[in-house]
Amino acid sequence: MKVIEKIRAAAAADPDRVVFSFEFFPPKTEDGVDNLFERMDRMVAHNPSFCDITWGAGGSTADLTLEIANKMQNMVCVETMMHLTCTNMPVEKIDHALQTIKSNGLQNVLALRGDPPHGQDKFVQIEGGFACARDLVKHIRAKYGDYFGITVAGYPEAHPDVIGSDGLATPEGYQNDLAYLKSKVDAGADLIVTQLFYDTDIFLKFVNDCRQIGITCPIVPGIMPINNYKGFLRMTGFCKTKVSKCCCIDYRPFS
Repeated sequence: MKVIEKIRAAAAADPDRVVFSFEFFPPKTEDGVDNLFERMDRMVAHNPSFCDITWGAGGSTADLTLEIANKMQNMVCVETMMHLTCTNMPVEKIDHALQTIKSNGLQNVLALRGDPPHGQDKFVQIEGGFACARDLVKHIRAKYGDYFGITVAGYPEAHPDVIGSDGLATPEGYQNDLAYLKSKVDAGADLIVTQLFYDTDIFLKFVNDCRQIGITCPIVPGIMPINNYKGFLRMTGFCKTKVSKCCCIDYRPFS
């Protein structure tokens, strides 16, 4: 079942129901994989509407991501969304991944451009690949029709690529980022999940700005629980996420 259909059904049945998901990163060790599968079973007890599985740059975790997604969908029995990026991924690899999850009954994809490969500062389109998430969305819709539910990323503070050294995007950069988000939705995406944020006013403004330019699909806030202070700083620094000084002080006990 498509995640967008689950969200709409839940809203129709009970407008006050909270719909949420868990995101899992493929571990780097065999012990980590075993621990993840155990954790999945425990997480199911919280009744998430869906779970999503990340994709390593250039398909570095491709086989493991596909294995985890298949187990989550067909053994743990939770609707699963698989991340898919353009980084170092020619169309043949992209179609292999899509055909694999389709054959396993998965219907949900989070289409991303992806981060630059390790050791590089900027994303570079490879030969036979896609330049951006919008092109990936177009490809999925053109080749697979309406089979997949397609989610795309939204950035309440603008994409990190357009955020300056002062931690802010220019008004023009922010508006261009919104326009690009709308183009991803117009290309066939039916759901937006946002980058993590720690200022709800920024998120609410982002949602309103999206509605003002004609984006009508659901917008799901991305939330990163904080269980490690250093990890929190690393992730917010990488994503260029605004964090108030009081938050940094309050979170130090988690280090």
